[in-house]
Amino acid sequence: QVQVVESGGGLVQAGGSLRLSCAASGRTLSSRAMGWFRQTSGKEREFVARISWIADSIDYAESVKGRFTISRDNAKNTVYLQMNSLKPEDTAIYYCTAARGAYSSNAKADYEYWGQGTQVTVSS
Repeated sequence: QVQVVESGGGLVQAGGSLRLSCAASGRTLSSRAMGWFRQTSGKEREFVARISWIADSIDYAESVKGRFTISRDNAKNTVYLQMNSLKPEDTAIYYCTAARGAYSSNAKADYEYWGQGTQVTVSS
């Protein structure tokens, strides 16, 4: 079993930055790709970013490319999402998730363990 806990959300003005963290406990994130998804009320949870186990495969949703950066520190069992140039449409609950294997796609079905989410609110 893997538990993932997100932190770092909050309220920020448009154009600002936030850094989300995702810490694993229980078992390590060993050999698992990791991802970030987000969800707003009444909408499907959508893919934001993913990173493979050794960070040789990274992908982003088109809406965040050039603004968000995903990274990981396997020694600390932690994954990060640096969010710059935030826009009001980035407002959502952000979820960290651990994949079933070392590589993953952008599909929710590839992911096995989910955190409880952290709220990000971007004011205009």
